[in-house]
Order: sequence, then C-alpha cells, then structure tokens
Amino acid sequence: MRSVSPDVSAAASVSDDAGSAPVRTLLVEDEANMVRTLAKILERKGYLVDAASNGEEALQRLAETSYDLVITDLNMPVMDGMRLLREMHARQLNPATIVLTGHGTIQSAVEAMKLGAGDYLIKPCHPDELLIVAARLLEVRALRREVTQLKRELRKFDHFGEIIGTSPRMQEIYHVIEAVSQNKSNILISGENGTGKELVARTIHKKGPVAQKPFFAVNCGALSETLLESQLFGHRKGSFTGAIEDHEGVFQAANGGTLFLDEIAEIPLPLQVKFLRAIQEKEVTPLGSTRPVHVDVRIIAATNRDIEEAVRSARFRTDLFYRLNVVPMHLPPLRERREDISLLVDHFIHDFSLVYGVAPKRVTPEALQRITQYDWPGNIRELQNAIERAFALSSEPAITIDNLPPAVMRRADEASVDPFAEPLPMDEMEKRNILAALQRSGGNKNEAARLLGIDRQRLYRKIEKYGLGS
Repeated sequence: MRSVSPDVSAAASVSDDAGSAPVRTLLVEDEANMVRTLAKILERKGYLVDAASNGEEALQRLAETSYDLVITDLNMPVMDGMRLLREMHARQLNPATIVLTGHGTIQSAVEAMKLGAGDYLIKPCHPDELLIVAARLLEVRALRREVTQLKRELRKFDHFGEIIGTSPRMQEIYHVIEAVSQNKSNILISGENGTGKELVARTIHKKGPVAQKPFFAVNCGALSETLLESQLFGHRKGSFTGAIEDHEGVFQAANGGTLFLDEIAEIPLPLQVKFLRAIQEKEVTPLGSTRPVHVDVRIIAATNRDIEEAVRSARFRTDLFYRLNVVPMHLPPLRERREDISLLVDHFIHDFSLVYGVAPKRVTPEALQRITQYDWPGNIRELQNAIERAFALSSEPAITIDNLPPAVMRRADEASVDPFAEPLPMDEMEKRNILAALQRSGGNKNEAARLLGIDRQRLYRKIEKYGLGS
C-alpha cells in the first residue's frame, strides 16, 4: 500500500533533514484495519506511507528503499516485530522506530529499546500521541545525522589520512596533498628528521588513482653505492660478489605505483646519472645487464638537507634536481606548529593504550605545558617516543612531568641560549652533538644514530669525517 499526501505544506513540516522531502514511513502490521487507520493519521500530516504485513516483507522493503520511520507491531505471523528489530539491528538499518502492540510488557519494551526502537506505545494509542512521538524521534535522528556530519567535517581539519594537525601550516599541506594525489607529478618533500615525510608520501599514494598499486620506500643514505644501485635498479646473477641470483630492483617492483626515496641528497654523483635516465626515459638497466627494462613509477623524493645548496656546490646534479622538484613540499618542524602538539599527544596516548592494553592516560596541565613549550628537535618521532616512554615506565593513570624525558623536563631558562655567546661553526656544533649522543648511548652507534635522528650509515660517515672513531 502506498499513499501520497496532497498536503505539500504538511509534508514539508515533517521533512527529515531540513529539506522539502516528506518522511518516508513503513507500517509493519498484519491487521488491515489498523494499517488503514494509521496510514490516514500519518498521511494527513504529509508522511509517505508504505505497508508490510510481517517482518519478512518489511525486510524486503527496507532492502529496496531507505525509510525515515518504521512503525511496527510485535505480534505478527511469519516474522514477528522483535525478530524484525533484531534483523534491522544486525543489518545496521537505523530508521527512527516505534513499536506498537496490544500486549505490552516491561520486558518486551526494554528488549525493543536495546534493539534500537526509539519508543514503545500500547494499542490503541491516541493519534496525537503517535504523531508527537514520531516527530520527536525524527528530530533526534536528524540531529544525530547532523552531529555525524559535523564530526566528519571536523576530522577533515584535524586529520588527513593518518596525518594530524589543525595549524594553518598543516592545512596548506593538506591542500597540496589533495591536489597532487590526483596526478603523477614527481614530488620533492623537504623537512627535518621526524616531520613525517614518508607518512605524507604514503598518504599521497593512498589518496591517488594508483592506491591499489605498489608503494616502495628506500633510504638512499643507508646503503653503499653498489648496494643502492642494486636496490634501485636490480642486478643479474654474478654481477658483483654476493649476487647469487637475479634481483628485481624497486623501480621494477613499484611499476605502476609509487617509489618513495628518502635522503635523496645522499645518492652518490655517479649513480645520479643513472637515476636521471630512469626518470627521463622510464627505463632501468639492472647491474650486469645490457638490456633496459621499461618502468612507469611516480617518484616522491625526500631530504632533510638543503638540497639547493648541494646543487650549488655541485654535489647534486641540477638536471636531476629539477626533474624531482616538480612539486616542492616543505614539512614544518613541530616547534613551528605547537598548536598541533596536544592533538598528537592525544593520538599517541590512544595508540599506546591499545598497544599496552591499558586505559588511556590523561596528561596533567603541568606536563602538557612542558610538552608544548619544548622544541622537539626530533619532531613527531621524538614526541611519539616520549609518550611511549611514559606508558612503558609508569603504571599511573596520568602522565606527569616526572614521566617525561630529561630533555623535556628542563625549564625553558635552563635550555635557553645566551645571545651574547660566541657562535660555534656548524661543523663544530655537529661534532659536539655526535659526541654527546655517543656518550649518552654508551658508545652504542645504533642508539646514537636514533638519538640524532639519522641512519647508522650516515653516522659512520660523520664519525669518520670528524675523527671520532677511536
């Protein structure tokens, strides 16, 4: 049964979401006289009414049409109202729902409410009572949908994929990601260690048309020249010592997808020529082979160094730089977007509460103030480690100042720099940082590299440069 009300103004008055569409209603009732009575009551107020004689028929209609309101009896043949509610709940169907019955009990009312019914009325009910309950449930439903939509909109501003931040700097990053994810232009991401360069690269890949294709990440500063060339372009068996079988490089493995190359400025000059050819000609030649292989990959490169200075000093090829720098992106350090720190803290607390199987910790105001004031030279990675440290070392329900790493616990005046002090050369500052990291790690180079936010191979090169090997 379907009736269309001629009362257009009344239909608008019961619109479900501030539009002009009338409320689509499903009556589930096996008594024909009751169906006619209820339909007339509802149609006079502008509702569009369909009818089903039992729960099974109702489920068929619900599968075909999106209803705003369901009014159902409990006692019906084939499938009763309670089973209908269970099926609707299981299928995550959530129209506003009113249960009508002539045999009401507290137990059945409670069970119906648990299964998603919004109200429970005893037959025969007064028409005004039915209309008031229906209007209230529809209003609640509309408000819930509005809240859900608002939450969805808000998530656009504090999350972008797995990237977190509401600051203007991050909003700019989000706009760039949204734009570049839809094409295959090469991208060069710059930023300090720990700012999330690989996360941004993965987000661009996931939001683009090749999201289902491979994504490969390579740290160009962690391998020797020969191993890096093999990793990028592949090799044939016997091409160098240890090459006991053919190996497919990441250019081939990522074919059709995205290749993320971190620390791109560390690629040796001789290898840069081959790399440039791979980008320009879309082909690679594995070590030990003379036959080029066609590849089609998007390149997202990243660096924590001033790559333009490397170009000026002839340590990085100009032509390769321009091939990579089609779309430049700079990720700000955490100290330049302090308004995002509390969001990140909440995010990491949620993550580590799941990892450690404990309730989420709260952060005391004093600890949050110290966390926000700290400059976080290791950026997001250092902040993440600090929150994990608090979970690992304390069983207390709150993160206090005492749970923070020593560097964060220092007062701002203790960590302040004397503006009148004689500035140190950059090499000397770097040397002192490496010495401090080695001392703090007890000479453990892996740990020292982690503290400095650089890879182990790069640390070895710095140790050799400054003669710190003894």
